[in-house]
Amino acid sequence: MRDITVFSGGAHPGLADSVCDILGINRSPATISRFSNDCLGAQLDASCRESDVFLIQPLVPPVQEHLMELLLMLDAARGASAARTTAVVPYYAYARSDKQDAPRISIGGRLVADLLAKAGANRLLTVSLHSPQVLGFFSVPVDHLNALHVLAAHFRGRDLGSTVVVSPDLGNVKSASQFARLLDLPVAAGRKQRISDETVVIDTIMGDVAGREILLLDDEISSGGTIVEMLGVLQKHGAAKVTVVCTHGLFTKDALRRIAVAPGVVEIVTTDTVPPPRDAQHHNLQVLSMAPLLASAIQNIHNGGSVSNL
Repeated sequence: MRDITVFSGGAHPGLADSVCDILGINRSPATISRFSNDCLGAQLDASCRESDVFLIQPLVPPVQEHLMELLLMLDAARGASAARTTAVVPYYAYARSDKQDAPRISIGGRLVADLLAKAGANRLLTVSLHSPQVLGFFSVPVDHLNALHVLAAHFRGRDLGSTVVVSPDLGNVKSASQFARLLDLPVAAGRKQRISDETVVIDTIMGDVAGREILLLDDEISSGGTIVEMLGVLQKHGAAKVTVVCTHGLFTKDALRRIAVAPGVVEIVTTDTVPPPRDAQHHNLQVLSMAPLLASAIQNIHNGGSVSNL
C-alpha cells in the first residue's frame, strides 16, 4: 500500500478535515450527486489505486441518505482498485437496533453491518457503540474506540471533591464506572424502564447523590427524554449542580434547550463524533474534538500498529 487517502461524504466534513490536518494530508474530494429520479451517486475525485482508503462518515440525520452515500463511496473505492478500504463511522446509528425485542422486528444493526461489508468495507473504525454486542454482527475487523479519556481530560484539574458520576440506567453502568475510575470518583445509577423511543420512567437512584455535584454520563443523547427524566429524579433526591456528559450529542428536536434550562444544569459536554447543533453556544455546550484520537487510530491501522492501546 502507498499513502493514506481520506474521503468524506456530506455527514461531517469538518471532522474529516480536522483528522486530515493532524495526519498532515489533504482530504481528497468526492462528489455526491442526486439524479432526477432521486437516486444518489458518488464519485471519488482523486486516484486511490493501491492506496489505504479511509471513508469518514457518521450516520447522522438524515441517516438513510448518509448511509447510502457511504455505501456508494465504498463501492467506488473498491472499483477504483483501493488496496484496503476502512469505513470510519464515528457514530453508528443502527447500533440501537441490536435485538428482537418484539415479534417480527428487524435487527437493523446486523443488516447495516452486512451492507457495509458487501459494499466493500474491509474494516470498520467506530466510537462508543450503543450496544457492544453489535461488534459480533460484522464479518470484517472492527476497531471500537471510546471517548471516555477525552471526556475525562475535560474535568481534570477541577475540584471534584463532592462529585459523583451518575449513569441514567444500568445498561451504561460499565462505562460510567470506567469514567469514574479515570477521575477517582464514586458512581451511582438510575433504574430505567423504556416505554417508547422518547418516553422513559426512572423510579429510583442506586447510590448517594444528596448534596453532591453530578456528572451525568450517557453514551448518546438524541431526543433527551432519558436525561430530562433523570434530571428530575436527581432534583428529588437532593442533588446539587449537574453537568451532563455524553459521547454522541445528537440533540434532536429541542433536546438541547430542554436539558440546558432544566434546574441544576450548569454545563453540557459532548464530542464532535456528530456535527454540533447550530445553537450550541446559546446553551453552554462544550464540544470536545475526537480528531486526535481518530487520526491516531487511522495512523496505527495504516502502519499495522495497535489500536486497542488508544
